[in-house]
Amino acid sequence: MATSAKPAPWRRPADRPPTGRGGARERMDVRPHSNRSFTGLGYVAPSLLVLVVVVVAPIVMSAYYSLTDFSLLGSPSWVGLDNYVYLLQDGSFRTALWQTFLYTVISVPLQTALALVIAAVLARRTRNRFGAFVRSALFIPVIASMVIIGSVWRYLVGADDGLVNAVLGVVGIDPVNWLGRPGTALLVVALVTVWKNIGYFLVIYYAGMLDVPEDLYEASTLDGAGPLRQFWSITVPSLRPVTVLVVILGTIWSFQVFDLVYTMTGGGPGGGTVTLVMAIYSSAFSNMQMGYASAMAMVLFAIVLTASLVQRRLLARK
Repeated sequence: MATSAKPAPWRRPADRPPTGRGGARERMDVRPHSNRSFTGLGYVAPSLLVLVVVVVAPIVMSAYYSLTDFSLLGSPSWVGLDNYVYLLQDGSFRTALWQTFLYTVISVPLQTALALVIAAVLARRTRNRFGAFVRSALFIPVIASMVIIGSVWRYLVGADDGLVNAVLGVVGIDPVNWLGRPGTALLVVALVTVWKNIGYFLVIYYAGMLDVPEDLYEASTLDGAGPLRQFWSITVPSLRPVTVLVVILGTIWSFQVFDLVYTMTGGGPGGGTVTLVMAIYSSAFSNMQMGYASAMAMVLFAIVLTASLVQRRLLARK
């Protein structure tokens, strides 16, 4: 005798198991999407407010003042693009821009190359306490105040009682007025910048090298490749995104240099070390030309923004 299948007990809609991929999570998350968005906005609102006040608002105000004649002592008057037209004719601005470019060309390649080489040596040969000590010692200038570093190096390269000239005198070389000549002054400031920044970029390179697979080095060793060949064929190509980041960061920092130059040379001798930020500072607070200084600041902003966009494009082509 055939028996019919026993029907499943009837369930209320609330007792039925949820359908879909979310399972219980879909049943529990019943808040409207708009409410969740407002909740997330509440979490980021404090940081967003600080970003608007500290970053966005000054940029907008600077863009407005760059189109005005503003001396800080009166109300700004609209002049349109006159400040930018004068920038193209201002020889001191072009000189400051050129010297900033030279400073960047000297410092960025040196600090990038030295950081890469030192990081490669530490990563491949000294993964021990000595390597950790070297990394820590090279990182000390990074956390030191730029004013302190400028003051110390100004004493070290002093023309009369500087340590550098004292050492040169021991080997029979006449003292050099390092900060008293335009050519050597800019070079010295750039080298001090390299000394200060190399520890920061060294850590970035070192972290990147730890991600390079050891199998590549072992396979190349079996093929007869030496350390130098491994460095050029494995390390350098593998660290291309890191190198792009280091170069872009170094370029942005170089165009923004102020405190080190101000401490060591004050823009001298004869304006030979005046950078773009120093020109902005002098125009705004010495000559009381805030509108013209804002125009120079917007040019600097355009340069930094362009460098950042180039970084994103190059990193996207990884």
